[in-house]
Amino acid sequence: MSVEYRIESVFEFLNRIAARFRKTPNAQAAGPQPDPQWLIVGLGNPGGKYAQTRHNVGYWATDAMRTLQWQPVSGTKALVVRQTIGEVPVALVRSTTFMNNSGEAVAALARKWNIPASNIVVLHDELDIPAGTVRVKAGGNENGHNGLKSTSAELGTRDYVRIKMGIGRPPKGEPIIDWVLREIPHDATLVARSVEAANIVVTEGLQRAQHVIHSMR
Repeated sequence: MSVEYRIESVFEFLNRIAARFRKTPNAQAAGPQPDPQWLIVGLGNPGGKYAQTRHNVGYWATDAMRTLQWQPVSGTKALVVRQTIGEVPVALVRSTTFMNNSGEAVAALARKWNIPASNIVVLHDELDIPAGTVRVKAGGNENGHNGLKSTSAELGTRDYVRIKMGIGRPPKGEPIIDWVLREIPHDATLVARSVEAANIVVTEGLQRAQHVIHSMR
């Protein structure tokens, strides 16, 4: 069976993502909730000081996905929104710790709901990818990213899914810490593509997400 693709405009792409979320049922709204089958984690630093920095693009993505307000989870250092993607119950997650300790929240929730590493999706900023580009990968090295280092250490494995949100490298001579903690304009296309990647991983699998997302220009 042949499949035809066409290049869509950014406007069409963003509208398609918005429509998908308007149709997504919300498991947190009322009644008993099934335990989440997936954790979708946005990495970042809490607080208004960091909200618009490159290091917080993972937060931007999970904020775009959520349908309700963040809620604390007893016994964890996490804020969570429980909802569904398609028919799949998920928990959107953001840590209440700073980036370097964000794995504490991820591991505690994985234990609470017995979620394997293969069903954990982490959205994070990535220096080694051009700004605005999204890549999807399972496992691999952390490449110096302290949020990933913490997540791998706390989970005891690297075998979780990463959605890499490209921020590019700083100009020669500029410290990386200054680059990642500098405020930037909100990148709606980067966020929308990252959200689409998370959606496809959960509903159609890693390979399908890679095929779709890596084909985008």
